[in-house]
Amino acid sequence: MVLRPLKPFFSNGKSATGFIIFLIFLIIAIFAPLIAPYSPSAAIYDPNLPPTADHWFGTTNTGQDIYSQFIFSARNTMVVGFGAGILSTIIGLIFGVIAGYRGGLTDAILSFIMNLFLVMPGLALLIVIEAYLKASTPFVNGLIIAFTGWAWGARVFRSQTMTLARRDFISAAKMSGKSSLRIMITEICPNMMSLIAGNIMFATLGAILAEAGLAFLGLEDINSTSWGIMLYWASSNAALLRGAWWWFVPPGVGIALVGLSLVLMNFAIDQITNPRLKTQKRRKNRGRKAARA
Repeated sequence: MVLRPLKPFFSNGKSATGFIIFLIFLIIAIFAPLIAPYSPSAAIYDPNLPPTADHWFGTTNTGQDIYSQFIFSARNTMVVGFGAGILSTIIGLIFGVIAGYRGGLTDAILSFIMNLFLVMPGLALLIVIEAYLKASTPFVNGLIIAFTGWAWGARVFRSQTMTLARRDFISAAKMSGKSSLRIMITEICPNMMSLIAGNIMFATLGAILAEAGLAFLGLEDINSTSWGIMLYWASSNAALLRGAWWWFVPPGVGIALVGLSLVLMNFAIDQITNPRLKTQKRRKNRGRKAARA
């Protein structure tokens, strides 16, 4: 009974594929200490080894096991990405819903703040902040990414809230004596769950890519672990020029697969919840049945 509302999600091929890929990396992140065979920082093995039975992803030029680094890096990358994605969505939801529901001067002030963050060059702002902080941790990076990337979602939430605020059920809630805060929390937000879920996924993807980019540029504590830091060390030690493909391919593939899983799940949610896409899919199915007949 509890899983019945999720049946359309899991019966959709895109969402099921994306969820399985994401679940695999989530399990890797949670159980990293149990899965990784070695310490990610232990430089006690033969350097520059290609993949072998003992070292599945090979070793670095200092003799560190790349597979163990990949496993432990998945944890930080997933935590930073999802944490920043959820936090930026919450900030955007608060700004967007309040602006769209209250209107007037409140909307004007909040919209000005949103537009201010929208016109700021995101990557340049991140680089300036990171350069000022000097080698921050991945978790600090996640907070910075969240506080600089919430405005896009806020604009979408504001637009949807303005549409919902004109509906009859909102008028009925007002007439019943519900407070504005209660209406926003119990009436408006539940009707935007698919939009919220989609924003979390794309914000998470953006946060993962942003963290990887900052780490690759050396604007993160290089002694911590993440897929971006793995790429930084591979680049700094000319892994590509030396033909050490096993050093930079795993983190790149990891980022790509997690991104693919989030995109697939978001597309599936859109297909399941968007009435227009539902109608188009039904028409296609009818056309196929008619062609077969």
